[in-house]
Amino acid sequence: MDGKMRLCLVAAFATGVVVTLGLQSVTSSSTRRENLHRRNSRTTLRRLFQAIGEDLVLRDNTMDRSKTPAPEGIESCIGNTPLFRIKSLSDATGCEILAKAEFLNGAGNSPKDRVALNIIREAESQGLLTPYSGDMIYEGTVGSTGISLAAICRARGYLAHICMPDDQATEKSDLLLKLGAEVERVRPASIVDRNQFVNKARARALEHTQDPQRPGRGVFADQFENEANWKAHFGGTGPEIFRQTEGTLDAFVSGAGTGGTISGVALFLKPRLPNLKVILADPQGSGLFNKIKYGVMFDPKEREGTRRRHQVDTIVEGIGINRVTINLEAGRGLIDDAIRVTDREALAMARWLVEKDGIFAGSSSAVNCVAATRVAQKLGPGHRIVTVLCDSGTRHLSKFWAKAGSIGGNVDITLDNVLQPQ
Repeated sequence: MDGKMRLCLVAAFATGVVVTLGLQSVTSSSTRRENLHRRNSRTTLRRLFQAIGEDLVLRDNTMDRSKTPAPEGIESCIGNTPLFRIKSLSDATGCEILAKAEFLNGAGNSPKDRVALNIIREAESQGLLTPYSGDMIYEGTVGSTGISLAAICRARGYLAHICMPDDQATEKSDLLLKLGAEVERVRPASIVDRNQFVNKARARALEHTQDPQRPGRGVFADQFENEANWKAHFGGTGPEIFRQTEGTLDAFVSGAGTGGTISGVALFLKPRLPNLKVILADPQGSGLFNKIKYGVMFDPKEREGTRRRHQVDTIVEGIGINRVTINLEAGRGLIDDAIRVTDREALAMARWLVEKDGIFAGSSSAVNCVAATRVAQKLGPGHRIVTVLCDSGTRHLSKFWAKAGSIGGNVDITLDNVLQPQ
């Protein structure tokens, strides 16, 4: 190697050393500045907390790993829903009217999440369901239970087939389809008709099980008669209300479709709160009001031999029925009274809740709030009443809220504009 080349190599090596030392100096300087900034920040925070009389312990947790695992699956978002004060109704009546926000259940966004999960768990424990085997759950429902089943089935490795009346809000069946459920809309019919939606679901489950060409089995959820329904509320909703109210409660108000909510909550609360009043909120056209009040199942709008369907003569969906289910019978003896709510009152209350509180509720929630308000007026100021907000108004846009109309700037309405004279 000649002298000229050796000189170039030496120069290159020297340049590399200088650059490396320079970068180390910059890095070291940057690290020192970062450490200084961190110490200054800690000092500032410590002085701030000392000024307000608080001890401050600073610790770097960026590398810590929680020893408590995250909850498993969407099922962990079911239950423990908030209980909050409805400001407008409480202020207007002088009572504390509290709403159990069941629309915040995380799978199907209604109290039916509790029911669907409990039905599935019990079927699994009995060996009736095996994940990812082709097993399918069949149910007849007007919407919310089907939505909860569809979501939870997907989470646990099953499919859902939902039979529902074809006069229900279309957004419910649309949502079911998006959740991957099979949807069969049928004509409304009496429970004695084999083509009624509940009976149709039962038959479809049997057909599935008996078909050798189909994988898996068909399991009929049977929400109306399956006691896993009321037990879900006895083990969940009731204890939550008791804990959230610290055992201070004068009345519980709820509608009944299957009857699981009102029965399960009553069965839990009544033994612990003997003076509690349990009140049924019933829409027009339902026979439960008269069953509770007078012991006879009938409705003035119905003449003998003219009943055609399960869903009663009302725009309200999800509650109201003309028969006593096993789930309702479980707690019927604990229901103290019933309040009839008209469609007009339900529509007016739904508008009121938006205009006064920003609460966009479904039809059954509006019925519950009308009845809770009447209970508050009857009991007088100073009492505490709990009711249920079942689902959001987004599931009732094409039917109930289509009649309620858009909300304008009307903020001057009073409860006299909502409640009809009795």
